[in-house]
Amino acid sequence: MLEHFFPHLQLDQLWAATAETLYMTALSGIATFALGIALGLALFLTARGGLFPHPSAYKVISAVVNVFRSIPFIILIVLLIPFTKVLIGTILGANAALPALIVGAAPFYARLVEIGLREVDKGVIEASRAMGARVGTLIFQVLLPESSPALVSGITVTLIALVSYSAMAGVIGAGGLGNLAYLEGFQRNHNDVTLVATLMILIIVFVIQLLGDVITSLLDKR
Repeated sequence: MLEHFFPHLQLDQLWAATAETLYMTALSGIATFALGIALGLALFLTARGGLFPHPSAYKVISAVVNVFRSIPFIILIVLLIPFTKVLIGTILGANAALPALIVGAAPFYARLVEIGLREVDKGVIEASRAMGARVGTLIFQVLLPESSPALVSGITVTLIALVSYSAMAGVIGAGGLGNLAYLEGFQRNHNDVTLVATLMILIIVFVIQLLGDVITSLLDKR
């Protein structure tokens, strides 16, 4: 029955491509989450009115974030080819896509983290400081927990962007569903393969969004 509707589709290729997309999204998502939290905290803490206002540091960090956030992902991949080759040893395969995915997504998530932290009730922060809370306590027991719904919502949006980025990376040999849709679907004029690869990407996106919404609603105390 499946062969009748999708005559050119090979299930082993589909599952392998899906696994590569999930691998790229998961690993780059974990790294993006950690790096984005660090950058977002640095932006929040050094901003005017932050806990440690430092205009010069804020401008430098903000400029770096804005530059990498503004570069179109397909161009970023090309720009990072020398760095990727040194770091990974190749520019082909799922691992080769990770540096560009992380560099492209982390600044985007950092801005979402900064916005989420700004939404934390300043009264809660001031009360914690008045009780003598240290910086580590403020960050890990006040700022991050209080902003957790926004942080989860932000990483959900970022993970969906990473799925899209991984598809673009697949066009230049990074593997995954993007590679399958381009090489086996578009270049060979196998529209059924392109359609199924697209549907798999949509399913992954819908699942990520659903999980993100559920976790956000559980964390939201309002």
